[in-house]
Amino acid sequence: MSGATRLRSAEKQTQEPPRAILGPAGNRVRVSEEAKRKIEVLKKSQQKPKKPVEKMSQAAVKNNLSVDSTCSSDSYSSSSSSGRNVKRNGTKQVKDVPNGGEIKDVSSKKDGPVKRCDWITPNSDPLYMSFHDEEWGVPVHDDRKLFELLVFSQALAELSWLAILHMRDIFRKLFDQFDPPSIAQFTEKKLLSLKVNGNLLLSEPKLRAIVENAKQMLKIQQEFGSFSNYCWRFVNQKPLRNGFRYGRQVPAKTPKAELISKDLMQRGFRCVGPTVVYSFMQVAGIANDHLISCFRYQECNADVEKDFKPPKSREIEIVTKALGNTCFSHN
Repeated sequence: MSGATRLRSAEKQTQEPPRAILGPAGNRVRVSEEAKRKIEVLKKSQQKPKKPVEKMSQAAVKNNLSVDSTCSSDSYSSSSSSGRNVKRNGTKQVKDVPNGGEIKDVSSKKDGPVKRCDWITPNSDPLYMSFHDEEWGVPVHDDRKLFELLVFSQALAELSWLAILHMRDIFRKLFDQFDPPSIAQFTEKKLLSLKVNGNLLLSEPKLRAIVENAKQMLKIQQEFGSFSNYCWRFVNQKPLRNGFRYGRQVPAKTPKAELISKDLMQRGFRCVGPTVVYSFMQVAGIANDHLISCFRYQECNADVEKDFKPPKSREIEIVTKALGNTCFSHN
């Protein structure tokens, strides 16, 4: 390499970078156009975060979804065939509507399980569940039916409600469909023949009590016109509404049950303690002990309001009509 070439290369290496040119306005540096663009881009990038949120919320409103739902793909399920989207958020569901349609929140329409009393569970026997939904707590005024429920309430000392319900047809067959005049005629031999699989249906004292109670019931029918009139007079012809919130609040007996029990025993009834009587009041609808959270509580109350018409009010109507007719005839 020649000396001239070495000199040129050394000059290139030692050459200083170009300095900023000072303008006429003092020591202010002239910034290149490229630097300006960088500053503008930087400013825009600081303002950008708000815009995506606005676009997102607009899109969410258009599709009837929340902003959170657009950010969560796993909480969003779609159906391409129907063209509808559903966003699941806990128990709430929001469905989209066609463009231009009105957005409706369907979260109030919940299809959950029916709430029943605590003694009914999802694993309960269907027969037991039907008993709760259709019979227990429904007001009964038929004498034969009332006597049947009184017998079942007495049998609870030895059997459960579920066992009684499964054996109901056997009870009805052995006790002549719970006809009091027929049961009152049962002899000792007939009484001891009330067996199932070689065993007595109930203990001997219980069986004898049922026969004796049938005899006393005939006397009550003669005195009050019906066993129904006798039972319902204790609650002024209208079911008691206790409105319990929890199962633990439901008592085994009440002062009213003790009063009825005492009166029945004085009339010669047997095995009718306050606990038996209160079970009878519950199943016969004399007391509505469905929990207020149970769907049957309001239904039983509504049925009573619709069907209830006390005998005294009927008598008053008859007397009023008679007096009205008398007044018109005099005029």
